[in-house]
Amino acid sequence: MSNDYRYKRVLLKLSGEALMGDAGYGIDPKVVEDLAAQMKQIVDDGIEVAVTVGGGNIFRGMAGSAEGMDRSQADYIGMLATCMNALALQDGFERAGIPTRVMSAIEMRQVAETYIRRRAIRHLEKGRVVIFAAGTGNPYFTTDTTAALRALEIGAECLMKATKVDGIYDCDPVKNPDAKRYDRISYIDVLAKGLHVMDSTAASLCMDNKMPILVFDLTVNGNISRVLKGENVGTTVE
Repeated sequence: MSNDYRYKRVLLKLSGEALMGDAGYGIDPKVVEDLAAQMKQIVDDGIEVAVTVGGGNIFRGMAGSAEGMDRSQADYIGMLATCMNALALQDGFERAGIPTRVMSAIEMRQVAETYIRRRAIRHLEKGRVVIFAAGTGNPYFTTDTTAALRALEIGAECLMKATKVDGIYDCDPVKNPDAKRYDRISYIDVLAKGLHVMDSTAASLCMDNKMPILVFDLTVNGNISRVLKGENVGTTVE
């Protein structure tokens, strides 16, 4: 592994929305291709990478629940949406020459391995990217919480939260041009100020187990590598 990197094993949290690009729905192949190119760089440098992906570009459980659907049923549909995204990512990664495994918390043996912690760690040790699909397999848990849980389970050194903005601000930078970006912020401040970096369950899980969260802009090419090298990109929650 190149000595430039600050972290050896990481978990990257992608929102489903990040995959749809400007399309407004579904999966934009160009976004997947660009992400695969960034991933190839760090995997070739010896970084062990796991990914959790949301499903909001296809179906949002909370939105379905708000429309009157049973919350558990809506959440299960959302989990299946994450599986579609995981398979699309796997295809893109493998076309870029990255060995990839999809592990699902809901058993679907024809398309994905069932999630087993020790097997996931073994894949990482062998240089494969592991994509975690179907959340935790339980309703009422977001993919943010899944990311925090899986990062801890696999012994990741940090949780990378990929967004469309370049870090955490004290207020919405889109609405307020004077918004201030934090370079570093504590978990407790994130929770107390209601900054919506991750939901409170995920933030608390990271806080209790001292898992740093790196929040950065995925849309800038090369940012994944820069963040892992400790460059001043985005915001660190610790």
